Amino acid sequence: MTDHRPDATPALSPLEPHGLGQEVERILLAGKSTLPMLAASSSAVKNEFLVALAGLLRQQAGAVLEANARDVANAAQLGRSPALLDRLRLDPARLEALAKSVLEIVTLPDPVGQITRGDLRPNGLEVRRQRVPIGLIGMIYEARPGVTVEAAALAVKAGNAVVLRGGSESQHSNDALAALVRQALTATGLPADAVQVPATYDRGLVDVLVGRAGGLDLVIPRGGTALIDAVSRAARVPVIQHYQGICHIYVDQSADLVMAAAIAVNAKAQRPGVCNAMEALLIDSAIAAEAVPLLVAALQEAGVEVRGCARTIALAGPGVVAAENQDYGCEFLDLICLCRVVDGLPAALEHIRQFGSRHTEAIITRDLPRAREFVTGVDASCVLVNASTRFNDGGCLGLGAEIGISTNKLHAFGPMGLEALTVERFVVFGQGQVRK
Repeated sequence: MTDHRPDATPALSPLEPHGLGQEVERILLAGKSTLPMLAASSSAVKNEFLVALAGLLRQQAGAVLEANARDVANAAQLGRSPALLDRLRLDPARLEALAKSVLEIVTLPDPVGQITRGDLRPNGLEVRRQRVPIGLIGMIYEARPGVTVEAAALAVKAGNAVVLRGGSESQHSNDALAALVRQALTATGLPADAVQVPATYDRGLVDVLVGRAGGLDLVIPRGGTALIDAVSRAARVPVIQHYQGICHIYVDQSADLVMAAAIAVNAKAQRPGVCNAMEALLIDSAIAAEAVPLLVAALQEAGVEVRGCARTIALAGPGVVAAENQDYGCEFLDLICLCRVVDGLPAALEHIRQFGSRHTEAIITRDLPRAREFVTGVDASCVLVNASTRFNDGGCLGLGAEIGISTNKLHAFGPMGLEALTVERFVVFGQGQVRK
């Protein structure tokens, strides 16, 4: 007899590979079995887990870095890109930053059970909105071993269980970090299966995992276009896309050019392989004669290859590569930047509408009305005025760590922290009311 309960795990499809289907069924059952305990766990217990995890990251740093060095060496041997190697690499400073981000989550309010709004209806019903965990979340990501820790820490504090499927290029790092997470869970009396890392890196596992209707409550793919498109096509559960970051900076005609140069260099060159790095610099034609040579020279001095439109090349002189069609709307993830001269704010907004990815957009200006027009006119998860695109980050924006940056609007838009890993439900108190 078929089990029609809403929390029942569906039977295997005859089209699923037998071994993978059984493994997915085990993962889903194990994860869902932890949800009642997680939902009932106090903030104190969850914070104890986080403190234990931060301590283990520091105590076991040597083992984690050794595992990561194996991954980096393997990736380098395979000829992977410098950008991927940068995202993959852990060092003592990055590992310490990871431990600090976990401790920062301890200081953040626990959203679970929060009453966000209360209303008294004319019929006497007291209507409240309360934050509750989403449930069992799947994270699919590439070459970012830090996500293993941040996603686990955020998910558990928000009362969720999580299945973490990192890329094979970071297998040793992910396994080492996941072992510490599960050790910290056990040490604080929480179920280890609240955080699971599948043992198999068979690519078919993801298709089966996200393709099981009624399995995961939410899946979050975080990585390149191919990964996100593949997960979205296969999914039969809700998907929040953490898509590519085609981020622009528009230098308005009123801009302070010294400020613009410093921001552009930081946005592009500080960490070129991350999603909030600037990929295109748009310069108002009214100041292009002065601004283009200055800004291009600053980028080139920082080691950036500038690919320019015809007007950029005419003003900047030698050293600028002629931009090709594929450079427009490209996420380079490298020390490469498109530079285009545009005829004012409307043209800049049109360029962003055509080539942007709703991730991060910035304007450099001393004109407040134009700043407001830019903020209103762009569709992006984060809009900045006179600041680097690199600030679109959960830690920088006060969320502690982040599980990623959502580029769609269901139900979060921008960096996803604790609150975004819960949903609001209605809780209604009455005194015997019935509906007529």
